[in-house]
Amino acid sequence: MPGVPLSGPSSSSTETATPLGTRKKVHFGSIHDAVRAGDVKQLSEICLHWLLWHGADITQATTRGWTAAHIAAIRGQDACMQALIINGANLTVQDDRGCTPLHLAATHGHSFTLQIMLRSGVDPSITDVREWKPVHYAAFHGRLGCLQLLVKWGCGIEDVDYNGNLPVHLAAMEGHLHCFKFLLSRTNNAAQALKAFNDNGENVLDLAQRFYKQNILQFIQGAEYERNDSKDQETLAFPGHVAAFKGDLEMLKKLIEDGVININERDNNGSTPMHKAAGQGHIECLQWIIKMGADSNITNKAGEKPSDVAKRFAHLAAVKLLEGLQKYDIDDENEVDEDDMKYFIRHGVEGSTDAKADLYLNESDKTDARRLSKSCRASWSMNDYVEKN
Repeated sequence: MPGVPLSGPSSSSTETATPLGTRKKVHFGSIHDAVRAGDVKQLSEICLHWLLWHGADITQATTRGWTAAHIAAIRGQDACMQALIINGANLTVQDDRGCTPLHLAATHGHSFTLQIMLRSGVDPSITDVREWKPVHYAAFHGRLGCLQLLVKWGCGIEDVDYNGNLPVHLAAMEGHLHCFKFLLSRTNNAAQALKAFNDNGENVLDLAQRFYKQNILQFIQGAEYERNDSKDQETLAFPGHVAAFKGDLEMLKKLIEDGVININERDNNGSTPMHKAAGQGHIECLQWIIKMGADSNITNKAGEKPSDVAKRFAHLAAVKLLEGLQKYDIDDENEVDEDDMKYFIRHGVEGSTDAKADLYLNESDKTDARRLSKSCRASWSMNDYVEKN
């Protein structure tokens, strides 16, 4: 790569097969060039050893300030990121915009690469020149899987950037409804988050209107935020809804069996008891309601079915029950399974723009990744980002 010299000899080469069966030499002039080639097996067996023997420098950067770790994060090259971490790569180094590899992985939606870095202990609270953290990037670009992962690792979602924007503001202005719902469900006070103003005096409704994000507008105007509406929990107008919300199955049974309420009764926001139970993840209530023949296709004023409400609050067991989708496995309290790569596929299904193609390695890739991490102990990153002018 121009401008990025390599310690030792200037280049390495190996042969690759062309479609015609001939052999073509591929030259690697630096650690960045080797990463750009993107062939784990080839690199692990030839290039990586060569680079290591000749003292490849993992701290060198491109003209944009990208180190090998930045490139691995952009391309979502998990095995290379593991190799870089093993060999002491600095994951807090910032490029010319102040972005660390975590910022870039969140930007491009590479959840598993992001998890690898988080497990190494890197600080996810570093800000770029705009005071954006990785959560801001995930929200702005609609990377739901990355956003959920960052939140589960304790990253704050109530920090503002230099314009006073919360992550929820960024999701609203870009129209990423599923990220918007998730952020509201994780804030301490959803009603307050909806009213919060940035430094330009705009709240999420103002931003959605200015950028013509009709999906956000519709949700704000009709959505019901059960977790923060204390009056709704205590109201006597809809006792069945209150029982479902609290998970009080015995009371719910009594009310319905005694004919006090209808099982599909709708409150002022169009929600049924099934919506309430789904929003809180009360599986036993949901199972009984379904057994009694409740309609799971009723939508509330926000246009949400009970399964949509369950998704909004990340109750995956409830989603599986309501939709019957095998891709949702019941998680233990929805905790991150650090050894389960399918976790990110499950958590990215609700409209996420995460790069799902890079989330699951086949057996050959896993073998190469293990060989790369354990035997080589080298210093570089995997598939480089091809810079686009």
